[in-house]
Amino acid sequence: MALSVIRTNQGLVQPSKNTPSGTLNLSIIDKLPVLRCNARTLHVFRHGPGAAQVIRKALARALVPYYPLAGRLKESEYGELQIACCGEGVWFVEASAECMLDSVYYFDDTASIPYDELLPHQFPEGMNPLVLMQVTQFGCGGFVMGLIFCHSICDGLGAAQFLNAVGEMARGLEHPSSTTAWSRDFSPPPPHPQQLNATVFQNSPPPMPDYHLQHANIDISQDQINHLKQEFHDSTGQTCSAFEIVAASLWRRRTQSINLLPNAQVKLVFFANCRQFLQPPPPKGFYGNCFFPVTITAPSQTVARSSNSEVVRLIQEEKSKLGKEFWRWVKGEKREDGADDPFAPPLVYTTLFVSDWGRLGFNQIDYGWGEPVHVVPIQGSAIIPVCIVGLLPSHKKGIRLMTWCVEDAHRQPFLDLMKS
Repeated sequence: MALSVIRTNQGLVQPSKNTPSGTLNLSIIDKLPVLRCNARTLHVFRHGPGAAQVIRKALARALVPYYPLAGRLKESEYGELQIACCGEGVWFVEASAECMLDSVYYFDDTASIPYDELLPHQFPEGMNPLVLMQVTQFGCGGFVMGLIFCHSICDGLGAAQFLNAVGEMARGLEHPSSTTAWSRDFSPPPPHPQQLNATVFQNSPPPMPDYHLQHANIDISQDQINHLKQEFHDSTGQTCSAFEIVAASLWRRRTQSINLLPNAQVKLVFFANCRQFLQPPPPKGFYGNCFFPVTITAPSQTVARSSNSEVVRLIQEEKSKLGKEFWRWVKGEKREDGADDPFAPPLVYTTLFVSDWGRLGFNQIDYGWGEPVHVVPIQGSAIIPVCIVGLLPSHKKGIRLMTWCVEDAHRQPFLDLMKS
């Protein structure tokens, strides 16, 4: 898709008032090496004339209570990640495109989106902001927000909480409806932090896979989801969530399509919110990382030959252990399955990662012109088999699976099985 975008203004947006300075410690999860990356998303809005100016001002106001986001990452003397609260600000780009959003179908075709045009452009060397935002105004009056967010400081729920505060400021509220709370001390610091850093990268990196994953969107209507959930209830007498039944169907159909040896071990991995397991509970307004991987392992033959209901039961059984496994990890104890690092499952073709974006809150954010048409996550890697479970565009009810999980040879069989 060809798109001509002109970036008209760019620079740092700092908090609109003076904010505290100093250094903040991050949590045991925030500091994970696997989170030293950026999450990238596009948020597509049907209306919003003059959106860039409105959002820029709202961003400056929201950064007052969320002042750590205007800071920078730093390392302690022991090599542990921290936030330097310096108030330098976030990177903001104003841009425009002459075309109409309906002429590009509101970027509904994820595979053809010119991401580089809609995401923030390069910032000056050495600046390293934690948040980067580009607001591109289209000829129709709609706009696209391209967002890059440092994962070390927020998970999806936390990032959505911050953006909701920006939206409230844009709509004229005096203060965000939710207070903010840092509270990253829900686990004790390691007794010898200098030793921790020395062991993080003690093993050689794994060999790079030689496959290349293909993109595919799969839309599942609310009626289809309700039918699958009813089938589960009819066969078990129990209930299941939409995520559980969709993840089970996805894992089962993908396993069938990639045609592995019967005894090959396949894994399904998804990350679950763990705020409910913290004691005491995190205060209202907490926006840090607080999740833990749920990993289900089974022979390929078992997953491929099982019914959806049987795979859902496998998922539910592993989920029931979440609280215990989370605290076992926090305390530094070995997992029951003996895995060394639950946050580092093997990055191989037999592992499928599923991420649930539908309940994070991004689809409900309003900057003054209504909620987004849809939110588009951007693929982080071409070698990690992944599916993001999102919502269908705003005029439809159901789920959209945005997948990068099969090679080209397996793509059509996978799509055919998902439609059957």
